[in-house]
Amino acid sequence: MTPFGKELRKMRASRSVTMKQHAVACGVTPAYLSALEHGHRGNPTEEMAERIVSALHAQPFERDTLEKLLRYSRPIVRVDTSGLSPLATELANQLAENIAEMSETELQEILNHVRK
Repeated sequence: MTPFGKELRKMRASRSVTMKQHAVACGVTPAYLSALEHGHRGNPTEEMAERIVSALHAQPFERDTLEKLLRYSRPIVRVDTSGLSPLATELANQLAENIAEMSETELQEILNHVRK
């Protein structure tokens, strides 16, 4: 699940809107919304994201949150380290190789450091 998908699901649930109801309201299939929430689809286009958020009658602060989360919700990430130091290249490769085995605590520690 992506950060965007997690927040989208939370918003939908807080409004007691089923996936099917939400899909009909924004003109997509429930399968598409499910795949988006679970990170099995790439990020939606700006137009599609707007339809999805508008169908939930999101408040401005919720829209801002979703917009920020969308930036960090690409399920497939490419890191270009060309022109950077060998250390940067090693870090990117080590992270790619080991991220699946890392605990939530370890991931949170790294994320907190990177957010600084």
